[in-house]
Amino acid sequence: MATLTFFGAAGTVTGSRTLVTTEHARVLVDCGLFQGGRALKDLNWQPLPVDPLAIDSIVLTHAHLDHSGYLPRLIADGYFGQVHVTPGTADLLGILLPDAGHLQEEEAEHANRKGWSRHQPAMPLFTVADAEKVLERLVKVPYRERTRIAEGVSVTLHPAGHIIGSSLVEMTIEESTGKTTVVFSGDLGKGGPALLAAPTTIEWADAIVIESTYGDRLQSAAHATEDLGNLVRRAVDRGGMLVVPSFAVGRTQEILFRLRELEDADAIPLLDVFVDSPMALDATAITLRHVEDFNPVARARMEAHEAPLCPRKLHLVRDVETSKAINMLTGPGIILSASGMCTGGRIKHHLKRRLPDERNTIGFVGYQAEGTLGRTLQSGAAQVYIHGEDVPVRAVVETVDGFSAHADQEGLMNWLRGFIQPPMHLVINHGEPHAAQELAGRAHRELGWNITVAELGQEIAVVQPPRIKRATAPLGMRPTLG
Repeated sequence: MATLTFFGAAGTVTGSRTLVTTEHARVLVDCGLFQGGRALKDLNWQPLPVDPLAIDSIVLTHAHLDHSGYLPRLIADGYFGQVHVTPGTADLLGILLPDAGHLQEEEAEHANRKGWSRHQPAMPLFTVADAEKVLERLVKVPYRERTRIAEGVSVTLHPAGHIIGSSLVEMTIEESTGKTTVVFSGDLGKGGPALLAAPTTIEWADAIVIESTYGDRLQSAAHATEDLGNLVRRAVDRGGMLVVPSFAVGRTQEILFRLRELEDADAIPLLDVFVDSPMALDATAITLRHVEDFNPVARARMEAHEAPLCPRKLHLVRDVETSKAINMLTGPGIILSASGMCTGGRIKHHLKRRLPDERNTIGFVGYQAEGTLGRTLQSGAAQVYIHGEDVPVRAVVETVDGFSAHADQEGLMNWLRGFIQPPMHLVINHGEPHAAQELAGRAHRELGWNITVAELGQEIAVVQPPRIKRATAPLGMRPTLG
């Protein structure tokens, strides 16, 4: 009997690591970093509760660091197997993991120079060299192709609509007692009028593991493009620059897509649009190589050579000198820069320059976590501290909702409703406790399934179902256990 053991993303939205143990193999689904406060980050320094040498294979749902960022450490600790990913995920890991290693090295160097670490000397969790070793282990698995990844274990990856390369993992486990199918949602996208296609509907599973990041809330994405257009027009009326803090992977590309749509509809004036983030530029180039993830509208525009990610006056800024030169411009214009929560990167330089001027607009298009500079600005601070200086906030600060890359509660429920027969078990993970419990409650009320909210370190047996004949049923009918 196969078991699922949750070594992360249980009681929290980070550190996704689920070990699947069968009579023949051990397979790790995702290998992410814990992110957030000190207590969570400290978990990254604890060894995985299973010997890395005992893990036969790894499969990733997508490239975000909370799903992939522990790989360099695991390989440094002795894991020698392969890492199975979609081609899009492989490309994104090529920029995300080395950058994460660089930041780890920088943080350790800063801690040693300033003497603030509890450890002497401070060491990086992993290095750039460790990250590059991960890239050597990647095995690209195209969507919808069943692939054997360990003895008795095969996977089929389906588009999840979250970011480029994100996938649902349909895992087939063959043991002496029979065959079992487990589906892992990874992070589900929301579909709708966005750049990426909606998550794939899967009809059959004996067990399902689903995320619950937004399991306790509903989002209004229907008017996101219109709201962005209104934000741009108000910024133009003020005569200054619109500064948009934006995540380099996913969010920047989404905003570029929406801006081009607005231009094509003559809903906003043609403005200079500066993408000032080397990683965002790399991620945009990768996005354009993976139209297999696009929704039909975006794919058709690509095939018609309409350049859907290119506003008509787009400027790609990679070098530092050009980035500094943007500060000389008075506007109107748009600056997209990372990081999305204003915790580092070039965005802090742009905010320092633009915040004191009431003609400028700061437009947030993503969630701002507690304790970040973005949240401080969003909460109405009259002054902020940037690069050792107090900076007055006279610019207008606005927020446009509806751009999250995660499905909300209704989206998660709609995906679950796509299964035409109840699974033997539904496991909810990857959410804060309240979000996971809210989703569990609604799923139980409306679907009546057997549900468990995963806890850290918990082991759950994947009970094999009674064998039934799965035949095509007339429209509207559902097969039942017999």
